[in-house]
Amino acid sequence: MKKFLLLILSIAMFVACAPKQQEQEKNETQKTLEINVVNKGNVDFDTFFKNKTMRFDYFHTGNSETEHFAVDKILSDGPWYGSKNVLIDELELGPYFFEVMDKETNQLLYSRGFANIFGEWQLTPEAKENWGTFHETIRFPWPLKPVTVIVKKRDANYDFQPIWTTDINPDARQVNPADIKHREEVVAIHESGNPNEKLDLVLLGDGYTQEEMDKFVADAKRVTGYLLSVEPFKSRKNDINVWAVKTPSQVSGISRPHPGVYKRTALSAHYSSFDSERYVLSYDNKTIRDVSSAAPYEFTSILVNERTYGGGGIYKLYTTLAADNKFAKYLMVHEMGHHIAALADEYYSSAVSYEAPSIEKEPWETNITALLDKDNLKWKDLVDEDTPVPTPWNKEAFDEFSYEAQKKRTEMRAQKVEESIMEDFFMDIHQKQDEYFAKEKYKDVVGAFEGAGYNQYGLYRSQLDCIMFTRHTTFCKVCQRSIEDVIDQYSK
Repeated sequence: MKKFLLLILSIAMFVACAPKQQEQEKNETQKTLEINVVNKGNVDFDTFFKNKTMRFDYFHTGNSETEHFAVDKILSDGPWYGSKNVLIDELELGPYFFEVMDKETNQLLYSRGFANIFGEWQLTPEAKENWGTFHETIRFPWPLKPVTVIVKKRDANYDFQPIWTTDINPDARQVNPADIKHREEVVAIHESGNPNEKLDLVLLGDGYTQEEMDKFVADAKRVTGYLLSVEPFKSRKNDINVWAVKTPSQVSGISRPHPGVYKRTALSAHYSSFDSERYVLSYDNKTIRDVSSAAPYEFTSILVNERTYGGGGIYKLYTTLAADNKFAKYLMVHEMGHHIAALADEYYSSAVSYEAPSIEKEPWETNITALLDKDNLKWKDLVDEDTPVPTPWNKEAFDEFSYEAQKKRTEMRAQKVEESIMEDFFMDIHQKQDEYFAKEKYKDVVGAFEGAGYNQYGLYRSQLDCIMFTRHTTFCKVCQRSIEDVIDQYSK
């Protein structure tokens, strides 16, 4: 009995101490990650780097509450085609951020913000019950000497905090400097000049057979035309290169799990990601990275050989789009807004596969605001003095129409109607939205219009309409400026 009581007491003490121990371990981990970075300026490229790309592959594992990292491979990704002048990322976009630091001097050499599939998956209901593992990559110039890589993530205040650090010796036996021997055919779709001085976009295709490679190239040219016809890409097209890499599949089309269609394709892209019927992703990061490096690239877009509406865009990872859908232009341009400039979705009536965060802090995204300090609006320099903030609009009537349209869309998808009928339905919505917007007093000005970021109330967008809000193919002024900032980062 005495032993039993002692056992109960020991268990009680362990349970009582466990939170303190976990907090202590967390604090100790945080201390090990606190590294004093010496500088924030760009270094001389040739002093610290070879003209070569280091690809750092790793596994990202966790659930809704935790995440862990494990190194997979460190290898060559070919010549360095990125900027040799803008090495430090001062835009600091994205939910994650990585820094490469000289191990001996703690001098900051390179940094970039990014996002990943894990970060989105972590917000899904599945992550509350299960663990998941995703393969990821970060790329940077090949260092001449040992470096420390620090991965950071935004905390509850949206400040970046270190969550993982590891050292890399470029001369270690575990680091593979051999270049991959590419067999893929590369087609220059839009070539403006030296890749080191341009923003480079690579287009891949999934679900195109060898016999459909001409169609892939034609689709690549068409969607590039879509992108370069929209501002600010139109005005900055001389700062952009676009390349297409042929990646033939054995079958035509990709997997669509909701209607029960399954296929094995070159890049393993599929609809129904996170159980969202229209969300197209691929979890085969290694293959995507291998074939992308056949061309100079900082950004990637995957064209899927399908008509069914769908796509996706993750900052600094890739975009996807159904190349044959009537709204392919919208998909190409909208998803590039996510991928290039980390723009937030401004709509709030459409269903999404993950839970929107609560509104407690000012969002880090450049195109939405919680308007917690309206006198210091993040785009206040674009707002006219006579424009009221928040800016009134006929939100109630628009919302009622939008939610009814979303309800009907869900019913039509459940009935598996033909894609042509869905496209006509979307066109009808498009026209009725035009009718609503035409009546608005402030339809052409920059202000703060309530409804954004999957939240009907409490978040605001800068203009009444934008391609991040509806399927109209025009970016608002704030989104245009954000994209230009990124183009500057890669082309100057």
